Amino acid sequence: MSVLLPNMADFDTIYELEEEDEEEQDEPEPVVRSQELPRPRDAPDPVAVRGAGHITVFGLSNKFDTEFPSVLTGKVAPEEFKTSISRVNACLRKNLHVNVKWLLCGCLCCCCTLGCSLWPVVCLNKRTRRSIQKLLEWENNRLYHKLGLHWKLSKRKCETSNMMEYVILIEFLPKYPIFRPD
Repeated sequence: MSVLLPNMADFDTIYELEEEDEEEQDEPEPVVRSQELPRPRDAPDPVAVRGAGHITVFGLSNKFDTEFPSVLTGKVAPEEFKTSISRVNACLRKNLHVNVKWLLCGCLCCCCTLGCSLWPVVCLNKRTRRSIQKLLEWENNRLYHKLGLHWKLSKRKCETSNMMEYVILIEFLPKYPIFRPD
C-alpha cells in the first residue's frame, strides 16, 4: 500500500483560484423545502404537565398529573409516560413532606430570626428541584431522546394568577435529515 505525500516545495505556495463567471453567481439556486434543515419553530408546541397536588411549596407541587396527553399519542406509550410521572411523583413524595415541616417551623420562627429560618426550606426546595432535573435527564437519556422528545422541569406563570409554578415541559426534538448529502 503506497501513500502519496505532497511535495514539500509546494507546501508554502499560495495558489489563486480561478474566478467563475459573474453571471452564474448572480442567479440564486432554488431551495427545495424538503432539503432544508428543520427549524425548531417547525416542531409542535411543547406539552406542559402541570402539578395536580393540593400542597405547593415555592411553586413546586406535591405531585404531577398522570393523565396521558392526547398530543403524545403515537410518540410514547401511555404506560411509559405514567411510569416516568410516577417516578417524579415518588421523588416529590420523598422530599416535599420534609420541606413542608421546615416551612412551618421557619414561619413560626421567622420574626425572631429576621427571615433566616426560611433558608433551610429554600435549600431543600432547590435540592428537590435538582433531584427531579437529574431524574428527568436520566429518563431523557434512557428513552425519550430516542423517541424525539425532551423532558425538562420549567418555571411558568400560572394561568389563574401572577404566581409562578413548576411544570414538566415535554418538547419535541427536530428531526435532522442525516441521509441528505452535504
